[in-house]
Amino acid sequence: MIYPKDCFAKYGTPTLENNMVLWDVPTELEVGIIPKKLYCNQDMVAPLTVAFKHLIERGFVKELKTFDGCFNIRPQRGATSQSLHSWGIAIDVNASWNQLGQKPNLSTGFVKCFLDAGFDWGGYFSRLDGMHFQLSRLP
Repeated sequence: MIYPKDCFAKYGTPTLENNMVLWDVPTELEVGIIPKKLYCNQDMVAPLTVAFKHLIERGFVKELKTFDGCFNIRPQRGATSQSLHSWGIAIDVNASWNQLGQKPNLSTGFVKCFLDAGFDWGGYFSRLDGMHFQLSRLP
């Protein structure tokens, strides 16, 4: 699992310029709610590509109702340390149905699409965060 201290060590203070890219999401991955362009960390492009392909190929893309963000420089909710969104290595999906601290509402198959692509899921955290997926390790 990645922690803010790991991101500080690899990327430094979060800024738009630190390893961030404006990713042109490939047209074969455009499924309505996924943005056509997405600010994310360059290290997220390959794993996100795999996760989105899994959602499409395995038939779970229909469960993707909202894309609720990736890059956002801010502290973790209820904490003083930076959120991993500050470095663009986390995304939130279906936020309205998967609120922080609530029982997650994503299927096992949907979650597995991201786990198999190299993500950790907030639905397994001690403080449940079912909308949240983050890289499981830094390259």
